[in-house]
Amino acid sequence: MTTTKKKTAAATKKTGAKLKNFAKAPINKSLSKDEKIDLYRMIVGIRRFEERSLRAYNQGKIGGFLHLYIGQEAVAAGIVSLMEKDDHIITAYRDHGHALAVGMSMNECMAEMYGKHTGCSKGKGGSMHFFAPDKNYWGGHGIVAGQTPLGAGLAFALKYKGMKGCAVAFLGDGAVNQGSFMETLNLASLWNIPVVFVIENNGYSMGTSLKRSSAGENLAHRADGFDMEWGVCNGHDVFEVREVANRAMIRAREEHKPFLLEIRTYRYRGHSVADANHEKYRTKEEIEEYKRTKDPVNVVKQHLLSDGTLTEELAKKIDQEKKDEAEASAKFADESPLAPRSEIQTDVYWEVDNDSEGELKGTYFFND
Repeated sequence: MTTTKKKTAAATKKTGAKLKNFAKAPINKSLSKDEKIDLYRMIVGIRRFEERSLRAYNQGKIGGFLHLYIGQEAVAAGIVSLMEKDDHIITAYRDHGHALAVGMSMNECMAEMYGKHTGCSKGKGGSMHFFAPDKNYWGGHGIVAGQTPLGAGLAFALKYKGMKGCAVAFLGDGAVNQGSFMETLNLASLWNIPVVFVIENNGYSMGTSLKRSSAGENLAHRADGFDMEWGVCNGHDVFEVREVANRAMIRAREEHKPFLLEIRTYRYRGHSVADANHEKYRTKEEIEEYKRTKDPVNVVKQHLLSDGTLTEELAKKIDQEKKDEAEASAKFADESPLAPRSEIQTDVYWEVDNDSEGELKGTYFFND
């Protein structure tokens, strides 16, 4: 059910019932057959890429951390599908889904996790630091809630330059309790910044349930303290995500007003692959029930089968194509070269690499 700040409980319930089939909402009804299939293809692609990433990690090909997006695919796919040319996106360390959704290739993403020079960050960022400035995608950030003031900064720049766009800043439910996020909400509201904060609430932060870590029924309620509009919706249905997020993004672009959107979603795996206890702080039955009733891949598939957009044959073909693409990306990453030794000091300071007039003074590196 979708809720927003200014609806009464009765009105919300009525609206939720009316829009139960979000595929019929205007923003979704206007989608062409090809656009709906592209949404399905993206959701399936993220799933297959993440599954192949897990296998690569278990094979010892990927070092460091690996935060999988399995179960949350409809959130990134839905919101990114609404982006316009002057919109920007920034996210936390569970960033693979958002990266693929903006159009980054599986090859450059997998190579990055392998630490290879062909990766999107030249192998220096790893799983948590995918970047594609050419696609208005500003990362992948490892500091909890650290991306939220940066997202507000992107939005501030849009307003300052008089551009009609918005910035979408993703964060997890564990990040809402960080002080930097509270400070960012205050400034975003005070300065009327066109930013949409999207809380991907998968219920457990790192390993602590929402009830034990955060006060209040809805995390989005916190926007009230900053006189900011907010909403809550489910994240397993890509059409529901699109319908609710679209209103928030239009408002940000048209009125230069911030919005806090909480999306209720779920992750099938642990906080990271290193989280071996993810079936101890939640039950296996809980995970299986979500997979059975709310799996993002199955939900969109059923929508598209029922309206005649998709056939079982085409669904199988797309699934195999994405499996093959993910497998090919692992091969590409495995065969790609490591960065040459000369690269160790590049991309540390933009001023140094670009010999700019704004070059900082002082010592940057200590050489032998």
